[in-house]
Amino acid sequence: MYVLTYRCNSLSLSLSNYRFTVYVSTRSLVLTRDAIRICVYNIGVTIGSEEMAVDPRQVLAGVLTVTMFVMLGNMIKRDHFDSVQTAVHETTKASEHGHSSVTKQAEGRWKDEGLALKPCWDKPVLEEVDESQGYVTFSLINGPEYHVSQISDAVVVARYLRATLVLPDIRGSKPGDKRNFEDVYDVEKFITSLDGVVKVVKSQPAKLSAHNIAVVKVPNRVTEEYIAENIEPAFRSKGNIRLATYFPSVNMKKKKEKSKTDSIGCLAMFGTLEPQTEVREVVDSLVNRLRTLSRKSNGQFVAVDLRLDILDKKGCHKNGGSKSCYGPKEIALFLRKIGFDKDTTVYVTESRWDSNLDNLKDFFPKTYTKESIMPMDKKDKFLSSETSEYEKVIDFYISSESDVFVPAISGLFYANVAGKRIASGKTRILVPASIPGSSASSGDFISHYVSKKNHFAYSCFC
Repeated sequence: MYVLTYRCNSLSLSLSNYRFTVYVSTRSLVLTRDAIRICVYNIGVTIGSEEMAVDPRQVLAGVLTVTMFVMLGNMIKRDHFDSVQTAVHETTKASEHGHSSVTKQAEGRWKDEGLALKPCWDKPVLEEVDESQGYVTFSLINGPEYHVSQISDAVVVARYLRATLVLPDIRGSKPGDKRNFEDVYDVEKFITSLDGVVKVVKSQPAKLSAHNIAVVKVPNRVTEEYIAENIEPAFRSKGNIRLATYFPSVNMKKKKEKSKTDSIGCLAMFGTLEPQTEVREVVDSLVNRLRTLSRKSNGQFVAVDLRLDILDKKGCHKNGGSKSCYGPKEIALFLRKIGFDKDTTVYVTESRWDSNLDNLKDFFPKTYTKESIMPMDKKDKFLSSETSEYEKVIDFYISSESDVFVPAISGLFYANVAGKRIASGKTRILVPASIPGSSASSGDFISHYVSKKNHFAYSCFC
C-alpha cells in the first residue's frame, strides 16, 4: 500500500495565458493494487479572479493522472534503478582489489626512482690577487651534449690556471657554420653563475693572436694532473691558450675518489648553461603541446633519442654482447612489452618525419617530431635554419624534461641527458633491450646510471 499525504489544499496548473487554481479539500490519497480510494469534499476551479463550477470528475481525473505518474516513477526508480546503482557500486568496489595490481603496474612505467636532489658542492671563491692576465679561449662544437662537457673542462682549466675565460662561440660541423654564444644560451646566467669562481669576458681581446696563443688538446673530464703536466707549461710559455676538447670516452660514471676539481666541474656542468629566452619558450611550448596530447596518460609522455642518420652510421651492431643502438620497430616492441599502450605519446628526436618511423607509429599512433608540433611562426628560424644547432638544443632539453627518456642510441647525448635528469629527479630512464618473451617489467631496464647511482651527477647532488 502507498499513502501520499498532501500538505496544501491547492494545485496550480498553467495553460496558455490562463492560470488555473484547483481547490481540493481532500487531505489524503490512498492507493492499493486493487483499488484507489479518495475522499473529496469540495472541488472548485478559479480562472483569473472568477470562480467557476466544474465537473468534479474532470478535476479528479486530472489529479489522479498526475499523481499516478509520479508514484509510478518513484516505484520504478526505487525497485529498478536504485538496486542497479547499488549493484554497480558493489561490483566496482569488489573489482578495485582485483585491478589494483594492474593499476600499480601501469603507474610503475611512469614512476621515478627517487626525489629531486639538491646541489652538494661548495662554490669556490677566487681572490682578485690570484687572477692571471692570461686568457683561455675555446669553441663549443657538436651539439649541447658536448657543450656541457666542454664548458665543464674549460672552467676547470681556467680556474686551475687562474686565467680569464673568454665566452666561447658555437661552431657546427660545416665550414663557416658559426653562431654567437648568446644565440643559443643565456649569457648573463653563464657569467653570473661563475662569479667569484672564474672571471669571464664576453669577447676575445684584440691583443690575442695566433702568435701568443698556444693550442692544447684537453681530454674530457680533465684532471689536475693532466693540466699540470700538459697544459700549464704551454700557458706559462705563451700566456694564453686555446682548448681543443676531445672525448676518449663518452662514459659519465663518477670516479671512485673525489678530486679537488669536482666542485668546480659540478658547478660548470649543472649550474651554468640555460637556453636563451626565445629558445626556452620554444622548448616550453613543445613540452606543453606534448602534455596536452597526452591527456589519456595524465599529461605524461616518452621522449626517445632516435636519429636515423646516427643509426645509419652506427649500423646498430652489437658491441660486446650488447647493442649500441635500436631502430624504430625495435623501440616500438620494447615499449609495448614493458607496458606502454597505444595511447602513449612518444616524442622522437628525428626532426622531420621519415618513412622508417612508420614502424614506431604503427604501434604508437601518437608519435611526433619537432616539425609536427612546433608553432608555424617558429619553424623558419628553428627548423629551416642552415644549421641544426637549435634542433639539437631543443631535443636535449625536451629529453631532459620528459616523463620517461629512452635512449635508442648510446653515447654522450644519453649520458649528459641522464645527468641533467638525475639532477632534477626525473630518473625514469629506460635503456632498450631485446625482450624474448611477451612482456617484462619496466623496472628491469632502468639505466645503470640510476640503479647503481654511478653517474657523475651523484657526486654533485645528494
